[in-house]
Amino acid sequence: MQTRLTGSRYHVLLRSLVLLFAVIAVPDASADWFKRTLDVMGTRVQVELWQQDEVKAQACIDKVFAEMHRIDALMSPYKPDSEVSLINAGAGSKAIAVSEEVYDLLQRSVAISAMSGGAFDITFSSVGYYYDYRQKLQPDEELIRQKLDAINYKNLQLKDRTVHFARAGMRIDLGGIAKGHAVDNAIEILKQCDVQQALVSAGGDSRILGDRQGRPWMIGIRHPRDSAAVALSMPLTDSAMSTSGDYERFFIAGDERIHHIINPKTGRSADRSWSATVIGPRATVTDALSTTLFVLGADRGLELIETLDGIDAIIIDASGVVHYSSGLMDPAEKN
Repeated sequence: MQTRLTGSRYHVLLRSLVLLFAVIAVPDASADWFKRTLDVMGTRVQVELWQQDEVKAQACIDKVFAEMHRIDALMSPYKPDSEVSLINAGAGSKAIAVSEEVYDLLQRSVAISAMSGGAFDITFSSVGYYYDYRQKLQPDEELIRQKLDAINYKNLQLKDRTVHFARAGMRIDLGGIAKGHAVDNAIEILKQCDVQQALVSAGGDSRILGDRQGRPWMIGIRHPRDSAAVALSMPLTDSAMSTSGDYERFFIAGDERIHHIINPKTGRSADRSWSATVIGPRATVTDALSTTLFVLGADRGLELIETLDGIDAIIIDASGVVHYSSGLMDPAEKN
């Protein structure tokens, strides 16, 4: 199914499943909702939960943010002592031993790369490293030509919890999967705290635990071309969802939008989508898949989604047309 995104606000009703980016405010059911936001992992992280005991609630939120900081220290390519930075610094010359957690996420990343035909590829950083969105800088054609062959997940050799780059000039960046991993870990922490209703979001990646006092959370997808508007809004319970968009980190050069989602085949900003949203049970998967679908575009992206159980998607393509996977369609529209 597809329809055109028009105006500053476009509302949709799609069964009981739904999506993400901007959380639409719902009045608190009572003073027992506790909420905190903090900037970590290069984005705004929000935790909101229902708890009878304020002291216990704040202690649980403290644990969540401690976990976010731990993962940031472990996986940020901008922190020189992180495991990802140590891999980038040394894996070109020898196999680098890594933690089980990082190794597992590398294996997951490679599996999604293979499934997507390379549309998701953490070695995109071999070229992506040379973009600076704050300074509005991008690599020239010659530099991209020199570095492009280094983007290839097949040259990321994983064995016995070690990592080795089979080609010179390779770099990795877990930005397309690490925040989803952090959100999933946060939900597990809240479960251990006996929390039964909560929202954890980290930028475009969110996961809902339970519902909101008998009602669904109202979750919205930001309008890709109007930061003050919501493109789609719907109810969501007990699910994860991730949105990748070309409006998160970008600058305009001439008439071209230069953004952070790199097409591994070209070394340039992917240009088939404005945003891609994925819904599923775990944020680690939805995080990686939203990036994948953004790169693939609507036709190939939804073709991939239809092969995956329990996963749905909405893609707003580069013409402003909204495309839905079959699981989000009204049953009458499928006939």
